[in-house]
Amino acid sequence: MARDRSPIVKQSRREGYALAPKAHKVMAKKTGIPGQHGDMRVRGGSLYLTQLREKQKVRRTYGLLEKQFAKLMKEATRAEGLTGEKLLEFLERRADNVVYRAGFALTRRQARQLVSHGHFLLNGKRVDIPSIRLKPGDVLEVRAKSQKSEYFKNLANVISAAGAQPVSWFKADGKKMKIEITGLPKREEAEAGINEQLIVEYYSR
Repeated sequence: MARDRSPIVKQSRREGYALAPKAHKVMAKKTGIPGQHGDMRVRGGSLYLTQLREKQKVRRTYGLLEKQFAKLMKEATRAEGLTGEKLLEFLERRADNVVYRAGFALTRRQARQLVSHGHFLLNGKRVDIPSIRLKPGDVLEVRAKSQKSEYFKNLANVISAAGAQPVSWFKADGKKMKIEITGLPKREEAEAGINEQLIVEYYSR
């Protein structure tokens, strides 16, 4: 499975946006674009550059490769409704994002690893595809075998450390290690600080 393995903190500094919790501390001390000549690069400039950086920020926030993101954008364009909002909805409904949002993982990268290693069941069947899109009525739960692992034995501590905020479209039960999808995500429940219209404009060039 292809994925971006570059350091998340370095990516965060490049985008000027904390893509993971640990990036906040580093970025408080280190500002500017990473690299020997980072400070010489221009952050502002053209509208195109602004659109590109927004697209890269969102793509890296949710952990998608370029081709994956472009494909999702095409699907959002064909879907009924506002393209930008549909894009964010599709991103939020990914299995790895739901695991992260539920507080079962501290980062999306960790959530993606948990799903890809087959620790979850989707509607009673083993799932190992982080990008699978969940829908109302779906139930994502930790496999009985995986519940015996040290990680899931300490899941209560993980959830506490994650500090996940409740959302309207799924119910997470840490004790039962289960997530029930009850609806669809609202625009305001997506990752904060995103201007999806810039991404739409980028792909509309």
